[in-house]
Amino acid sequence: MEIEKTELKKPGKFNSLRMYMTLPIVSWALYDFANTIFSSNINTIFFPFYLQEVIGDSEVLNQIASTFISYSNALASFFLVLFSPLFGVMIDRTGRKKKYIVIFTLITVMATILMGVFASSQISGKLFGLPVYLALVIICFIIAKFFFHSSLVFYDAMISDLGTKQDIPLISGFGVAVGYIGTLVGLTVYLFVGDDGFHESFMPTAILFLVFSLPLFFFVKDKPCQAKEKQTFLSGYKEIWQTFKEMKHYKSIFTFMIAYFFLNDAIATTIAMMAVYAKTIVGFTTGKFILLYLVSTVSSIIGSFVFGYITKARGANKAVKYVGILLLVALAIAVGAVNEAMFWIAGSMFGVALGSMWVTTRTYIVELTPENKRGQFFGLFAFSGKVSSIIGPLIYGSITLIFASYGNMASRLALGSLMILTIIGLLVHSKIQDDRIPE
Repeated sequence: MEIEKTELKKPGKFNSLRMYMTLPIVSWALYDFANTIFSSNINTIFFPFYLQEVIGDSEVLNQIASTFISYSNALASFFLVLFSPLFGVMIDRTGRKKKYIVIFTLITVMATILMGVFASSQISGKLFGLPVYLALVIICFIIAKFFFHSSLVFYDAMISDLGTKQDIPLISGFGVAVGYIGTLVGLTVYLFVGDDGFHESFMPTAILFLVFSLPLFFFVKDKPCQAKEKQTFLSGYKEIWQTFKEMKHYKSIFTFMIAYFFLNDAIATTIAMMAVYAKTIVGFTTGKFILLYLVSTVSSIIGSFVFGYITKARGANKAVKYVGILLLVALAIAVGAVNEAMFWIAGSMFGVALGSMWVTTRTYIVELTPENKRGQFFGLFAFSGKVSSIIGPLIYGSITLIFASYGNMASRLALGSLMILTIIGLLVHSKIQDDRIPE
């Protein structure tokens, strides 16, 4: 018994439940709870449904609505590409993460509230060829999504301050699982919105996002870090460029980022388009899609926990490959779906892949990167993901626009393009050497 007690005191060996229940880790995980409310309610469900409600009135117009949704997501991601590498440099220089999480979260909350304000307004006139109120809602969505994802660069990097390298897969899995429980809470907004007036969900979602972010604001502290010499803000690009020039020294991480580019391309685009796709192709009602999303969320919770242990046992390299294969199968079923049952299967499998992707990739970044450059590599990790978040929606939206006259076939072709991207990602990932450090 004495030996067991001693072992429990060693880093990475103490009881998992005790680790999960520490105030900093619970508070950190609750931010995942909060940001998943925003991601599911705004990005995946109610904003797409709102645009389809305002624009879509036929098979052809449904494709045009899909194009607006895709291009809005692509534009937000474009701004992330410009700034996410700099965020990583800021982390390495100052060690300050919470400050920026707080600022970016508050901006996201305000922009989301304004989405509700403008959508409820009766502003007349045209802006960019659209009704003013609709153009303003789209602009606020782009702002909200940009700052929301910007905060996640700092949030993801914060995980390395919370435990040992051996504990990080479990902490990551715990955070993702708690996050998807947040989805269940966020979807209760639908009970008050129903099938009409999807814009009424914007303000309650903003409030929920803020409330569950507060524990991180107050109870998580940045790990002390010796500040580096101050330089101009734009000089960060020089460091990023220098890191790219050092590719030969970090071959595995850069190869992984290329693979992640394609895998995330499929993931991010599916998240943005799955609600409208389910309605358009399979004929899901809003209520039925909410139920599917709940089932998918439960799958994500289970998958994130299971893959936390799979990642620890088999290594993040293999775990990422397993997730990519699961994603490919889910997309194939969705593309060929001819009834609701097939889409239920695809949605559940995608849920597992979605939750597991965040667990495995965050852990793999920590495994592959040197500690003194971890923030910079997390910035580049975000950079790879955000560039793909431009390309995927652009491809999807362009296909639905070009083939809109073919009606629903355009959406099937658009989703099929994501299968190609997933296959490319898996092929690139297969070239990575398994650099997992033995325990």
